[in-house]
Amino acid sequence: MILGALETGGTKMVCAIGNEKGEVFEKFTCPTLNPGETLETIAEFFENKNIEALGIGSFGPVCLDKKNPKYGFVTSTPKPGWADTDVAGFFERRLKVPVGFDTDVNAAAIGEVTYGGCQDVDSMIYITIGTGIGVGVYIDGRLVHGMLHPEAGHILVKRHDKDDFEGGCPFHQSCLEGMAAGPAIEKRFGKRAETLYDNPFVWELESYYIAQALVDYCLCYSPRRIVLGGGVISKDGLIEMIRKDFTKLMSEYIQSDELREIDKYIVLSTLKGEQGIKGCLKIALDARV
Repeated sequence: MILGALETGGTKMVCAIGNEKGEVFEKFTCPTLNPGETLETIAEFFENKNIEALGIGSFGPVCLDKKNPKYGFVTSTPKPGWADTDVAGFFERRLKVPVGFDTDVNAAAIGEVTYGGCQDVDSMIYITIGTGIGVGVYIDGRLVHGMLHPEAGHILVKRHDKDDFEGGCPFHQSCLEGMAAGPAIEKRFGKRAETLYDNPFVWELESYYIAQALVDYCLCYSPRRIVLGGGVISKDGLIEMIRKDFTKLMSEYIQSDELREIDKYIVLSTLKGEQGIKGCLKIALDARV
């Protein structure tokens, strides 16, 4: 079975051809420009590939309510020019194949549970920490949508007592994304995160804010595993700091086998950066039903 996968991002679009086993045969990447130019370039890649369905994991916010006439649209995104763009509908009309549509982080979550290190659990959350912070939620064997979809990267966090940074989110300032995403690090310290690996205060703050959010997610969603991905999380030793801060903040309130093995509860992605694109293959497969 030949399936198409599209992972949309604020700076680039990743396209792939693969199959129902999660095997990727061909990839294509193009920059994220204006919607008309970008979607046309992607459509030209998928044409004549004989795909049977296309799965899309999109940056958002997006509309996932199939009863809503805006289903498949990017909605109120701050990405210039992309607000109110009918992404799913464009490809349905152009490629004439079934199109599955979800958020980019939900795609990564479904990639982990279908092909990665979470095949043994019925609930998990996937968090990406990079240019932005997004959270994909998979509970009782299905992705969580609801009114919109989880926008848990924008939860409000308690400020570290040594941190006077105003926050970098244009909507909420000191939400998780505003305090801990890559642009927030750069705005606070004047340098990109990867140039600050030898500054312990940077990572003390990152661990504090991320661990605080993970405690909230654990208490609200009760997942059996938490998976971390994204460029910021690649800092050596950061995940160990997060586990330690998480345990301290949780303060033994929840007694469970999962939390007794914290190094197996808070983990890194196992799919080497392909969790999103593999998840899009599963979304494409499900769109055929």
